[in-house]
Amino acid sequence: MSARKHTALPKAQILIEALPWLTRHHGRTVVIKFGGNAMVDEDLKAAFAQDVVFLRHAGLKPVVVHGGGPQISAQLDKQGLVSEFKAGLRVTTPEAMDVVRMVLAGQVQRELVNLLNQHGPLAVGLTGEDAHTISATRHRPMIDGEAVDIGRVGQITEIDTGAIRALLDDGRIPVVSSIARSADDGHIYNVNADTAAAALAAALGAETLMVLTDVEGLYEDWPNSDEVISRLTAGELEKLLPELSSGMVPKMEGCLYAVRNGVRTARVIDGRVQHSILLEIFTDEGIGTMVVPDPVDAADGGTSENEGGRA
Repeated sequence: MSARKHTALPKAQILIEALPWLTRHHGRTVVIKFGGNAMVDEDLKAAFAQDVVFLRHAGLKPVVVHGGGPQISAQLDKQGLVSEFKAGLRVTTPEAMDVVRMVLAGQVQRELVNLLNQHGPLAVGLTGEDAHTISATRHRPMIDGEAVDIGRVGQITEIDTGAIRALLDDGRIPVVSSIARSADDGHIYNVNADTAAAALAAALGAETLMVLTDVEGLYEDWPNSDEVISRLTAGELEKLLPELSSGMVPKMEGCLYAVRNGVRTARVIDGRVQHSILLEIFTDEGIGTMVVPDPVDAADGGTSENEGGRA
């Protein structure tokens, strides 16, 4: 068979298309928030693990942050505890916090570590409690102008990246459960995983924050249109925040925080698509919505018109 007709040629072309992105991201840290359908569908979970291991072998430094909403709700139901939400956050009683901790650190994290480690001795699980990685204080959201107590829900006060950096330097893939130690009262807190991923990305000086969701990205004019906004600046996103659905708010606030605190790009991508992480990072088109710093923030070389997976 002549080289011109070789069946592997399209594969070579795909690899070559990835070369500029591989070069750009080599040695850089990428924080990935794992959630939604990608977390409960077996095929998507396996594809996610392959993507993360691929990034690691391609010379990037992936860090995975996960929540576990569906699994927590299922376990609370099983124990006869009610799932209640206020201001989009789970009301977390001390009893519920025990379940949250058990499910996140003992179930979701272990499963994810196991999936990644099918490809080699790579993943190490930790929670925000370990080595003071995430510290928080009690979060009291404002509802109708009043601060409301929703229990053991934390607002992040500090990130200590020491343990995560040590793991990255050792070639490992940290898998972080979104639980925090208290900065003041000795309790353990449940923190929003989108918020935790954004705070970690900023503290680590990550190249990119990627948030897997159950939608294609940020829609231009939902529900009138399913046109996805491909790219927007921090300032443009800030103007849109009041109009967003409650589920998208912590994700997009996380993206906004990340790019305003040193992360070069933040992306919301569809976790229902197999290998969406690779499609986003290593192709010209990219998928989902990419948030970049405002042009003034980028005066030191923070961003350009040809950032990430966008032509």
